[in-house]
Amino acid sequence: MSPSPKTGPVDVIRDGALKAIIWENDGENGVYFSTVLARTYEDADGRLRDTHSFNGSELLRIAELARRAYENVTAFRAELNHQHKADPEESLSDDYHHAM
Repeated sequence: MSPSPKTGPVDVIRDGALKAIIWENDGENGVYFSTVLARTYEDADGRLRDTHSFNGSELLRIAELARRAYENVTAFRAELNHQHKADPEESLSDDYHHAM
Protein backbone atom coordinates (compact mmCIF):
# COMPACT_ATOMS: atom_id res chain seq x y z
CA MET A 1 0.00 0.00 0.00
CA SER A 2 1.61 3.26 -1.08
CA PRO A 3 1.22 6.38 1.03
CA SER A 4 -1.28 8.86 -0.33
CA PRO A 5 -0.92 12.60 0.14
CA LYS A 6 -2.99 13.90 3.04
CA THR A 7 -4.91 17.04 2.16
CA GLY A 8 -7.36 17.30 5.02
CA PRO A 9 -9.29 15.41 7.64
CA VAL A 10 -10.78 12.02 6.78
CA ASP A 11 -14.06 13.01 8.44
CA VAL A 12 -15.78 15.96 10.12
CA ILE A 13 -18.84 15.28 12.26
CA ARG A 14 -20.89 18.37 13.08
CA ASP A 15 -23.60 19.38 15.53
CA GLY A 16 -24.25 23.07 14.95
CA ALA A 17 -21.10 24.99 15.85
CA LEU A 18 -19.57 21.89 17.48
CA LYS A 19 -17.46 19.44 15.52
CA ALA A 20 -15.24 16.38 15.76
CA ILE A 21 -12.44 16.40 13.19
CA ILE A 22 -10.83 13.02 12.46
CA TRP A 23 -7.29 12.92 11.04
CA GLU A 24 -5.37 9.97 9.62
CA ASN A 25 -1.70 9.97 10.60
CA ASP A 26 1.32 7.85 9.74
CA GLY A 27 3.53 6.81 12.66
CA GLU A 28 6.34 4.39 13.45
CA ASN A 29 3.85 1.55 13.88
CA GLY A 30 1.67 2.43 10.90
CA VAL A 31 -1.51 4.41 10.46
CA TYR A 32 -3.37 5.83 13.44
CA PHE A 33 -6.26 8.25 13.84
CA SER A 34 -6.59 11.31 16.03
CA THR A 35 -9.67 13.40 16.76
CA VAL A 36 -9.96 17.09 17.57
CA LEU A 37 -13.10 18.38 19.29
CA ALA A 38 -13.86 22.06 18.67
CA ARG A 39 -16.49 24.79 18.66
CA THR A 40 -16.48 27.32 15.81
CA TYR A 41 -17.23 30.97 16.59
CA GLU A 42 -16.94 34.33 14.87
CA ASP A 43 -14.38 36.72 16.35
CA ALA A 44 -14.77 40.51 16.61
CA ASP A 45 -13.28 40.95 13.11
CA GLY A 46 -15.81 38.54 11.57
CA ARG A 47 -13.31 35.69 11.10
CA LEU A 48 -14.28 32.14 11.96
CA ARG A 49 -12.15 30.63 14.71
CA ASP A 50 -12.12 27.35 16.63
CA THR A 51 -11.94 26.96 20.37
CA HIS A 52 -11.49 23.80 22.41
CA SER A 53 -13.36 25.17 25.41
CA PHE A 54 -16.99 24.21 25.94
CA ASN A 55 -19.72 25.44 28.26
CA GLY A 56 -21.87 23.15 30.37
CA SER A 57 -24.78 23.03 27.94
CA GLU A 58 -22.42 21.80 25.17
CA LEU A 59 -20.81 18.94 27.10
CA LEU A 60 -23.40 16.26 26.32
CA ARG A 61 -23.33 17.23 22.64
CA ILE A 62 -19.51 17.00 22.68
CA ALA A 63 -19.78 13.58 24.34
CA GLU A 64 -22.12 12.44 21.55
CA LEU A 65 -19.70 13.76 18.90
CA ALA A 66 -16.87 11.87 20.63
CA ARG A 67 -18.96 8.67 20.61
CA ARG A 68 -19.73 9.08 16.91
CA ALA A 69 -16.05 9.82 16.18
CA TYR A 70 -15.09 6.62 18.03
CA GLU A 71 -17.50 4.61 15.86
CA ASN A 72 -16.11 6.17 12.67
CA VAL A 73 -12.48 5.62 13.70
CA THR A 74 -13.32 1.98 14.50
CA ALA A 75 -14.78 1.62 10.99
CA PHE A 76 -11.71 3.29 9.42
CA ARG A 77 -9.42 0.87 11.32
CA ALA A 78 -11.50 -2.11 10.21
CA GLU A 79 -11.25 -0.98 6.59
CA LEU A 80 -7.47 -0.60 6.91
CA ASN A 81 -7.20 -4.06 8.45
CA HIS A 82 -9.32 -5.48 5.62
CA GLN A 83 -7.04 -3.83 3.04
CA HIS A 84 -3.93 -5.19 4.78
CA LYS A 85 -5.33 -8.73 4.95
CA ALA A 86 -5.78 -8.59 1.17
CA ASP A 87 -1.99 -8.02 0.89
CA PRO A 88 -0.21 -11.37 1.41
CA GLU A 89 3.08 -9.50 2.00
CA GLU A 90 1.78 -8.32 5.39
CA SER A 91 2.80 -10.31 8.46
CA LEU A 92 0.75 -11.10 11.55
CA SER A 93 2.94 -8.65 13.46
CA ASP A 94 2.01 -5.92 10.97
CA ASP A 95 -1.70 -6.76 11.42
CA TYR A 96 -1.28 -6.42 15.18
CA HIS A 97 0.34 -2.98 14.87
CA HIS A 98 -2.34 -1.76 12.45
CA ALA A 99 -5.06 -2.74 14.91
CA MET A 100 -3.56 -0.55 17.63
